[in-house]
Amino acid sequence: MKRAAIIGGGVIGGGWAARFSLMGWEVRVFDPDPEAERKLGAVMDNARRALPMLYEARMPEPGPVTFHGTMSDAVSGAGYIQESVPERLELKQKVYQTLQAACDPGAVLASSTSGFKPSELQAISARPEQILVAHPFNPVYLLPLAEVVPSPKTSPEIIERAKEILTGIGMFPLHVRAEIDAHIADRFLEAVWREALWLVKDGIATTEEIDEAIRMGFGLRWGQMGLFETYRIAGGEAGMRHFMAQFGPCLSWPWTKLMDVPEFNDDLVDLIAGQSDAQSGDRTIRELERERDNNLVAMLRALKGQGKAAGRLIAAHDDSLRQPLEDTVPMVTVRRIVPVDWTDVNGHMNEGRYGQVFSDASEELMTHIGADKAYIAAGHSYFTAETNIKYHAETLAGEAIFVETRVLLGQGRKLRLGHAMKRASDGALLASCDQFLLHVSLETRKSCDPLPKVREAVERLAQRHEDAA
Repeated sequence: MKRAAIIGGGVIGGGWAARFSLMGWEVRVFDPDPEAERKLGAVMDNARRALPMLYEARMPEPGPVTFHGTMSDAVSGAGYIQESVPERLELKQKVYQTLQAACDPGAVLASSTSGFKPSELQAISARPEQILVAHPFNPVYLLPLAEVVPSPKTSPEIIERAKEILTGIGMFPLHVRAEIDAHIADRFLEAVWREALWLVKDGIATTEEIDEAIRMGFGLRWGQMGLFETYRIAGGEAGMRHFMAQFGPCLSWPWTKLMDVPEFNDDLVDLIAGQSDAQSGDRTIRELERERDNNLVAMLRALKGQGKAAGRLIAAHDDSLRQPLEDTVPMVTVRRIVPVDWTDVNGHMNEGRYGQVFSDASEELMTHIGADKAYIAAGHSYFTAETNIKYHAETLAGEAIFVETRVLLGQGRKLRLGHAMKRASDGALLASCDQFLLHVSLETRKSCDPLPKVREAVERLAQRHEDAA
């Protein structure tokens, strides 16, 4: 099992630990806070519920998360080390000295810092070539972006290894080619944050009104198209050139206070904190995290369905996690977590989603017998002609489920499957489905015999399941 070390187990470090563990890595954590295990446990609980909802494929078995009394012990045997200690440069530099005295010289040594440049982190290190920045965004277990920032001294091999590892755990390593304070994304966030503070301080808007302006407007556009492509569309058929000509002059108008900083004093803190408490103070942080995660899962799944932005990354990573079916009787064709966007007003899974689960099960079996994407692209497939679904118990968001599939008939152009959807925690039967399919030509859209290889695979599987009945 691959091993990662997490130095600092707060909100960000806990998110890293969850992401690595749920992607099958062993995780070793160091944090001197006596409450670290409890706090990280809360992050892990959120991650276990939310991250698997993004995937249709079975995820790896979670790796163990252990806590260690020293940094040296935590990094023993680790191939990837993520530092997430408080944003104090001297502290980080001392941490790197301790880590490099104990860790594998070939391990990736990455920092979650949102502001410091890697050259600053490397200043008193023994092996500067080992250190880079991998700056994530909260919650790390759901948001895929990690800004990978090397310095001129960082080894090219370390950079590539970091990008490969981050890609493997479902993240998007954005290689920042030149180091700069606050990297790329936080510079945008700082600009928006600074302007927001002025708007509140000057009495123009409340914290809630500013949040509404973002989430009801440009935040939705940015989430799926970013900044420049959004403005390209705003230029109409003439594109970005027209937009620049039309709106460029306003850049010299005194619309913002981005070059000025409001005085950070107790009055400003009280004003912001008071409005924030009024806005959402009736809900606990855990409740807000659950709401945030539910919304992110639903939005990311929508983007996944369209194959766009972060959703395209998740879809590709989902495909990479798929494993061939084991040739058991019955065959386990689906293992997954029920996502939040599959539930209805009663809080349980919508009946239409049961059909999707059983459809996914039949598609996995089709791939197993050779009626895969290439077979379909060549003009052949199986179409469902009839289904009969029975609902035996409620299925709730966040529950782990699996589907057992039996081949009840496999003869000529006919294929009949029996599916049983069960709860993973206790094996309880949640729903069953009797599904009848016909092999068709996609050219004529009429039934026809399967190609010999698929027909033989179906008949062989049907006979095996009959013998085991």
